[in-house]
Amino acid sequence: MCRGLIDQVRDVAPREPLPTTFQVWQQSALRTDVLRRGLEAIEWTVQERGLAGLSDLEGLPWAMSMEQFFEAWVETLMSYVVRRIGGTMRSGRERQTVVPINWEPPYLGSQKSLIPDLIIERDDTAVIVDAKYKDHWEEMQARRWTDLEEELRERHRADLLQVLAYSTVARKPKVLVCLAYPCSEERWRSLHARGLSIHRASLPQAERRVELALVAFPLSTRVVTDAVSLMEEEIRRVSA
Repeated sequence: MCRGLIDQVRDVAPREPLPTTFQVWQQSALRTDVLRRGLEAIEWTVQERGLAGLSDLEGLPWAMSMEQFFEAWVETLMSYVVRRIGGTMRSGRERQTVVPINWEPPYLGSQKSLIPDLIIERDDTAVIVDAKYKDHWEEMQARRWTDLEEELRERHRADLLQVLAYSTVARKPKVLVCLAYPCSEERWRSLHARGLSIHRASLPQAERRVELALVAFPLSTRVVTDAVSLMEEEIRRVSA
């Protein structure tokens, strides 16, 4: 929708409004809340008061990293899950999940720590969730693994190795590691109806139970309840 609006004015030369122009607009008989907020956004951008990412003095940036947005979205959904099942949740966003890697000698080290996005602990079960804002899920649903480009398969393998490395930080006898990928609402509804919104695998380990799940997280508020219920059921299954 935003791109469509921009296309409608693409042939219009940008021109900074004069202060008197703002006053006229503010006094217009067509003034509505939408117009008022739009004018405020223009004014803040002109004055470099935080919008459009020009400074951090006040306001919010126009642009937000979709990776950060998706991580926050997954964290929000999982917080609802924790409220239902109980337990504690730690967030990588708040630096609560940092696990240092100690190199010998220290100056030879590359990556200094592991930082899972989310760690949930309840009873004898740990759930580790890593959000990946990538189109892997849509691609893997549309085509067979052997038909995917090698670059896509390598990136997916890297995701798997990363989240499996995260499983080593858990000290619980039952561990569920999840790779969370974004999914459209339409695709998610279709997968959910067919029981395909979660792909599961298990790792043979004698001392503990480790399971891997590739989970589609819908980018839609209309199916939040179903998505939360699905994750609740998955965690309870592993905990059983």
